[in-house]
Amino acid sequence: MKVAEKQAAIETIKAGYDRYIIVGQQGQDTTHLVQMPGSYSTTGTATFSGNTGFYQANTVYQPGPMFVAGRHNQKLSVYMFKNGEPGGQNALSAKETLGTKWADIVRDGVMTCTS
Repeated sequence: MKVAEKQAAIETIKAGYDRYIIVGQQGQDTTHLVQMPGSYSTTGTATFSGNTGFYQANTVYQPGPMFVAGRHNQKLSVYMFKNGEPGGQNALSAKETLGTKWADIVRDGVMTCTS
């Protein structure tokens, strides 16, 4: 959510506004593990005694590789205001949200929750 808040502030500044309010948020996580098909390997020994045959077998299953599929999605609805516009008095300042290095953050973007 910290990244989303900073991204809202960045987009507010990029759009030429000064203040913003996040009015809606949706998130979805569809990530899941998928296992690819594995393989079987069977080895055995056949022995015969007269007219009778014996077969002893051993089957080993090797699971297939696992991988992560899906994604994390987030959607925000943001109202943006210029300083002094009606309704903007309760909005957050985009520059204050980003801090003193707001211009660098607007230029470089936000990559993680720690930035």
